[in-house]
Amino acid sequence: SVACSPDGKRVISGSWDKTLKVWDLETGSLIRTLSGHSWTVLSVACSPDGKRVISGSWDKTLKVWDLETGSLIRTLSGHSWTVLSVACSPD
Repeated sequence: SVACSPDGKRVISGSWDKTLKVWDLETGSLIRTLSGHSWTVLSVACSPDGKRVISGSWDKTLKVWDLETGSLIRTLSGHSWTVLSVACSPD
């Protein structure tokens, strides 16, 4: 899964390697790698303000990340099966 930041400057990709990667869209360079999922990342969404990234995984969790620092803000658990898709509302 891939998501673009609202300002169009960064793209965030989720992978089978259990990570998310944040890329500079203009230069193509890797900005940082976000690690924390224990299984494949299937879905990625960027918040409308561009401050957060939400990822969903085969590990049955959603994770909320700070896009600027790459730090994990929180893990949302409770699903009994894979999280296939994530989305953010504008409010």
